[in-house]
Amino acid sequence: MNIGEVADRSGVPAKTIRYYEEIGLVRPARSANGYRAFAETELHKLAFLGRARTLGFSIEECRRLLALYEDDNRESAQVKALAEEHLAEVDARIAGLQAMRETLARLVRSCHGDDRPDCPILDDLAQGG
Repeated sequence: MNIGEVADRSGVPAKTIRYYEEIGLVRPARSANGYRAFAETELHKLAFLGRARTLGFSIEECRRLLALYEDDNRESAQVKALAEEHLAEVDARIAGLQAMRETLARLVRSCHGDDRPDCPILDDLAQGG
């Protein structure tokens, strides 16, 4: 398969596939004319990586997941530990976003939004919280 076909079938953009090749996540064969020639195994890896990235795993986490996926001697506990670490990071980001939302909602409620120049939102931003 060429890069366009594998991009269509995996759902990973060609530019991303080139980047994944550059950093060593995938290693397609090269034909005599230098074009990438993707096998089903690369297609499967790319779909795997696409799904992992959709779940927010970093490139390095994807590298580790892919290595575990390809290791027949892996222990599922290793995979679970990596996923638990990532879940904790996601939970921390969600908590941060919820706190941000609460602060912003409080500021929006405190502003009259009328023709007067005084604005609690600007005052808060100027004071740094």
